[in-house]
Amino acid sequence: MTGVGQSCRRLMSAVMVGHGAVIQSDLKLYLTLRLAGLTIDPMRRLFAPLCAAACLIAASLMLAPSGGAAGAPWFANAVGNATQVVSVVSTGGSTAKMDIYQRTTEGWQALRTDIPTHVGSAGMAAQAKSGVPATPVGVYTLDSAFGTAPNPGTGLPYTQVVGSNYWWSGDDHSPTFNSMQVCPKAQCPFNTAESENLQIPQYKHAVVMGVNKNKVPGGGAAFFFHTTDGGPTEGCVAVDDAQLVSIMKWLRPGAVIAITK
Repeated sequence: MTGVGQSCRRLMSAVMVGHGAVIQSDLKLYLTLRLAGLTIDPMRRLFAPLCAAACLIAASLMLAPSGGAAGAPWFANAVGNATQVVSVVSTGGSTAKMDIYQRTTEGWQALRTDIPTHVGSAGMAAQAKSGVPATPVGVYTLDSAFGTAPNPGTGLPYTQVVGSNYWWSGDDHSPTFNSMQVCPKAQCPFNTAESENLQIPQYKHAVVMGVNKNKVPGGGAAFFFHTTDGGPTEGCVAVDDAQLVSIMKWLRPGAVIAITK
């Protein structure tokens, strides 16, 4: 066998197990002819280009990254021009995993992955509905933030909740529906029994999710990305407070949260 043929055989042997159905076939054919004594010059001229081509294929396979490119993330075609995405993927029931993505000139880059996440006690649903403790799937803006703690340094507009006069209206019949309101309970122009008081531990830090921004009655209200208490939510998305603070410091206007089963 020529020097080129010997080199090719060694290279093909290195890759035939993982990638070599075609290469292995060519090698077997060559050896069969070799054993049969068909080593005349025409045969050598026939197999020289075949072997060279096999070498090129083998080399390209060996140079490729072992894991390969992950490809575009699942939300890539649904987030428009957003450059920051909080991805939430259900892992069953009221739990999920969260990944944090940044769009760069080279594509989407995962900054953090597999953050343990809690969602609604009823899991996830196709759309939000008042009174149903399920987290709606879809892509939602992250426009503003609030919390009982001081602003941790987020790039989003932030309101600190000081005292018990801060509410999120859940009254479908009020023009205040699905918005933050500040008023003493007895003077609030909406039904506080259908609303949320924001002075609770789970709202140490929270980011407002743009669910039902058109304030459609029955379409749900008060969907937040907030501090977890370790259990299911009423439809919000919740993670450990330290993780949340770190993410909030990174968030800028235009960021979105993408949720899927």
